[in-house]
Amino acid sequence: MSQVPANLRYTKEHEWIRLEADGTATIGITDHAQAALGDVTFVDLPKVGKSFAAGEVFGTVESVKAASDLYCPVSAEIVEANTGLNDSPDLVNREPYGAAWMIRVKLKNPAEAAQLLDAAAYSATL
Repeated sequence: MSQVPANLRYTKEHEWIRLEADGTATIGITDHAQAALGDVTFVDLPKVGKSFAAGEVFGTVESVKAASDLYCPVSAEIVEANTGLNDSPDLVNREPYGAAWMIRVKLKNPAEAAQLLDAAAYSATL
């Protein structure tokens, strides 16, 4: 059974987003996604300053099984990318909701986050 923390919002494509107190948001992939991928071997993330529309591909995660696109859950500008994943992509398998966050963003339209799935709705899709 996949972990689905109640304090996050989710996409049907298995990304999560956590709204931070400073007005930014942190984004990663879910426990379900990392389990489906298998052993993660590489993560390709965007540069700081790049902007994405909601639903647009912002990066790629590769595993021994497959490569999968990463979709931005909200319209946002990248303020930080988790460069630690360059040296330790396996963190995605071990800590999908912690040390393996992928990007931190400045939201262009905070109302978009409220339209994402809550934990119960996301769990129902699994």
